[in-house]
Amino acid sequence: MTNLRLIGAAALLSTALAGPAMARHVVVHPVQNQSTYCATIEPGNPYSPAYDYEAWSAWRRGGSWDGRGDAACSRNPMFDGSSF
Repeated sequence: MTNLRLIGAAALLSTALAGPAMARHVVVHPVQNQSTYCATIEPGNPYSPAYDYEAWSAWRRGGSWDGRGDAACSRNPMFDGSSF
């Protein structure tokens, strides 16, 4: 009987302690930390399908490599690709 009381007390105590921790609200802040250009380019392809789909496709077919977009996005994640 004593073991049953200890188990019950432990269960009651654990739910009482876990309750406030589970009651917190999740706060989500919609922050844009990357431009559409930087989010859609592929490594080595300076063109973005969101901005210039034909050039992006032609670049992929040619098998070329150009790291201008990669370098620009690593310096500034909000880069918009307008200076190419």
